[in-house]
Amino acid sequence: MSLIDFKVAVLGGGSFGTVIANICAQKGCDVRQWMRSKEAAANINETHCNARYLPDYTLAPSLVAYTDLAAALKDINILFVSIPSASFRAVLKQAAPFLPKGIKVISTTKGVEADTFYMMSQIVEQELIAAKVGVLSGPNFAKELAQQQLTATVIASKDEGLRTQVQDLLHQAYFRIYASNDIYGVELGGVLKNIYAIASGLSAAMGMGENTRSMLLTRALAEMSRFAVSMGANPMTFLGLAGVGDLIATCMSPLSRNYRVGYALGRGQKLDEAVAELGQVAEGVNTVKLVRDKSIELGVYMPLLQGLYQVVYEGAAPSKVAKSMMLSEQGSDVEFVLPRDKDVF
Repeated sequence: MSLIDFKVAVLGGGSFGTVIANICAQKGCDVRQWMRSKEAAANINETHCNARYLPDYTLAPSLVAYTDLAAALKDINILFVSIPSASFRAVLKQAAPFLPKGIKVISTTKGVEADTFYMMSQIVEQELIAAKVGVLSGPNFAKELAQQQLTATVIASKDEGLRTQVQDLLHQAYFRIYASNDIYGVELGGVLKNIYAIASGLSAAMGMGENTRSMLLTRALAEMSRFAVSMGANPMTFLGLAGVGDLIATCMSPLSRNYRVGYALGRGQKLDEAVAELGQVAEGVNTVKLVRDKSIELGVYMPLLQGLYQVVYEGAAPSKVAKSMMLSEQGSDVEFVLPRDKDVF
């Protein structure tokens, strides 16, 4: 099937969903972007601009915003879901009656379900039994992608046809799409890096230097891969874009919402104040608690995460938490190289 004949739907009216929808529309596809707000949908259809999230980004005429879910999903070939994790399952339940069997569904959401710790791909499998499932994740700030800055991402799926189709659909001169079959690894990379972006922003606000930041990033990567392997992921995935690539981007840039929350905490703001000031969803805030609880359940040692939990949820002084971690037992540098026989940082 030619891309021009493709019908694409994107669920979600945020910045990344808008960029994905527009890239597809620029390929000549019939693209429907569903959102809850009638005002926002009307604004996009009238001005070809998402004024709230990407005010300087011109949208292709073939991108049409919908608030009618049935109309948005009619006869589509592929579905991207860019909904915050808290609403992900509820929206899929609403969408399910209108989706054709065997529909290709790609999640771009970097979060986990609070009550179950299910990944978004698992929720798709549960709610859309016959669907072919993929996840899209990597170091992808929507504003930079909208500016056509050189960017790469990863499409992960067990289905080779889905991977190839998404590569063809999204590839641009400025956007390169790599493939993987490790769905959980790619997905967990996007989930876990949000935690350490908060820690990175916090350390920056405290005036910590580059030595500290480098240590933070590398030990964060060790914790991420350690946890992901316990969930069934391939540790090699974390050497790629969805692992170390996304971690670097999110931990080094003030464009990251999670980084900004951490920076606010480091300047003495309360968590509620930091989140309210941000005005958008920062998935990492809830993920800190969810992953911390899951790591205890699985017996995975994650001292950076535990320290961040103490700062964010228990009001501990960051300097004291950092000092206590530096006094812990010293272990191997690279995860999985030397045997781990005790809990070490």
